[in-house]
Amino acid sequence: MSRLQQSAGQMPESSLDWVLPFCVLALASIGVVMVGSASIAFAADLYGDPWYFLKRHLVFLGLGAVVALVVSQVSLSAWSRLSWPLLLFSCLLLLAVLVPGVGREVNGSRRWLVFGPITVQPAEVAKFCLLIFFASFLTRRNQQLRHWSSFMIPVVILGLVALLLLMQPDFGSVVVISGTVLAMVFLAGARLPHTFLLVGLAASALALLAMLSPYRLQRLSTFLDPWGDQFASGYQLTQSLIAFGRGELFGVGLGNSVQKLFYLPEAHTDFIFAILSEEWGMVGGLVVIGLFGLMTFALLRLVREALARQKVFAALLAFGIAVLLAGQAFVNMGVASGLLPTKGLTLPFVSSGGSSLVVCCALFALALRVQAELRGEEEQEHSAVAKIRHLPIFNPLQLGDRDMKGEAA
Repeated sequence: MSRLQQSAGQMPESSLDWVLPFCVLALASIGVVMVGSASIAFAADLYGDPWYFLKRHLVFLGLGAVVALVVSQVSLSAWSRLSWPLLLFSCLLLLAVLVPGVGREVNGSRRWLVFGPITVQPAEVAKFCLLIFFASFLTRRNQQLRHWSSFMIPVVILGLVALLLLMQPDFGSVVVISGTVLAMVFLAGARLPHTFLLVGLAASALALLAMLSPYRLQRLSTFLDPWGDQFASGYQLTQSLIAFGRGELFGVGLGNSVQKLFYLPEAHTDFIFAILSEEWGMVGGLVVIGLFGLMTFALLRLVREALARQKVFAALLAFGIAVLLAGQAFVNMGVASGLLPTKGLTLPFVSSGGSSLVVCCALFALALRVQAELRGEEEQEHSAVAKIRHLPIFNPLQLGDRDMKGEAA
């Protein structure tokens, strides 16, 4: 019996419909405020417009809302049927970005495709496509995952995608995507020895890649002692830690950050959590962490509800979204606070917008679609029960009474 079947028990209490939208809207609102605050000096110096990055962020947020509206109108069954085309589409994008003259190279990394005024990061699109593909694939194969032949298929596909990402290179996306897919494979019913072996092999491979790559090895050594080279390789992390220290308990006040004034690079993207903690203090940082925790809790409640209704695809999809968003948020905040080595990952719904923000909105729309379909089935069940209760019930005692009255007459 798979772990999905074991988890599907009594129907859990329905989660509150407003929790997930509330968390996302709150995080997006905080993101708008912090992008405007963190980028104002940098945008004024680079473009002569202090609100350049805020305007750009709002445009992508609006685009994300449109994409979310489209995604939410497609049924889960339709997304499941599109799983293989989506996988092929994501692989084509990951291949295209590696072609010289097609993919844009920035700071030694080739991660962007340019379509006129729009810049697309294929790794972000791949996150959305891979979640749908693996949720659909594992739904069809969850009974066979205990056998090596079926277990190795998703592993091989994940390995090929990871190879394409590493060629960019995009080590952070490899870590987040691999962790998400492995968690989904485990939930779908893979055996513990197989899962532990795969996790061990993946961790060893990632560690070996880090050791063999000079700049990744330098990041690891800098992570262990950033103050040892605080004006070179450790500069970004030390400036981020200074921002946390200046924030103390309640922060220096919105707009009063010093580290955003050309001290901390990528202040409005990868290290926006450091600026937020400087201006809002530890209290503000804990509020953001709490919102991500509450969002993850709401998504996991959806997983429980889907499992109870034997909706395997919906359960795996909601679980993958929860792991992906929570994992990326953990990595981003962990990097900014010095808990993890430096990775180029944005903070979902908060960092300056682009492909990451649009894809996060699309994932949110998928979660809302899962919630809507589960609620629709629940309403249909209640309606059916109500109709049954109003049907006339055959009662042999009443019939016997009528016969006796007829005979007496």
